[in-house]
Amino acid sequence: MELRHLRYFIAVAEEQNVTRAAARLHVSQPPLSRQIHDLESELGVALFERTGKSVRLTDAGRLFLDEARAVVLRAEKAVQAVRAVAAGTNGELHLGYAPSPTVGILPAALRAFRKKSPGVRVILHDLSSPEMLAGLRDGKLHAALMVQPSKQAGRGLLFEKLDEFPIVIAIPLGHRLSRRRSVALRDVVGEPIVAFSRKEYPDYHELLARIVGPHLKQLRFAEECDSGTSLIAAVESGKGITFSASFITETAGRRLNYIPLIPAPSPLIVGIAYRKETLTPLAHSFVETIRSVVVPRP
Repeated sequence: MELRHLRYFIAVAEEQNVTRAAARLHVSQPPLSRQIHDLESELGVALFERTGKSVRLTDAGRLFLDEARAVVLRAEKAVQAVRAVAAGTNGELHLGYAPSPTVGILPAALRAFRKKSPGVRVILHDLSSPEMLAGLRDGKLHAALMVQPSKQAGRGLLFEKLDEFPIVIAIPLGHRLSRRRSVALRDVVGEPIVAFSRKEYPDYHELLARIVGPHLKQLRFAEECDSGTSLIAAVESGKGITFSASFITETAGRRLNYIPLIPAPSPLIVGIAYRKETLTPLAHSFVETIRSVVVPRP
């Protein structure tokens, strides 16, 4: 039994006439009659009572009509769902993200994407950079909004820059350096440092090493934190200062003071990473959306 048998049966049942059903289906009458007889033979029951030029459903035929309609409708919905996923307008999108670096990017991108593809369910995964890279490689994530990984860490992935952020030091209100417009490394290397956990955020410590260079061994770590909120709270409470990209202002606001470093280190680059060879239509649609939404800083 094939779907066409069910469609033929439905047409004959609704028209109660084989000739009209054949015209509706754009087929000739003899093959249509044969298909209906084949269907009855396969089922082992008569679906129609034939009286002259008209046909009427038997009790079994009326029951089968309801079932046939349900099967055909389900098949049509399955086709529509598959086509919607292929077109990037339906389905699930698993997106990794780093909360602090993407706080100024992600909300606008999600609003635009939901407007464009309201049938897509976006599932966000708050992960560390190593977890996002692993998720992209094993297919658990379709894309990830993250800080640019090193060439070695990002091997096999594509990374598109979305924005960049200058490096600052964030200090408690009333700190001795609060009145400075800028500071040099020599002014801060002796300060207690609040940092992200080395185990969970190895990329942060790579950034720190790049910023301070030969001064790395002089840093005095007062506390290591497992999240952006705990890091901000530790600095605000006076436990130390922290090195960060300027996006920290989006979450900490006026709770801290922010001072640029001189000479200015290379800015931190934030973007979207994905595997080109396994990029689904949904993910491709999201990448296109975020490209159109994000306006890089001049």
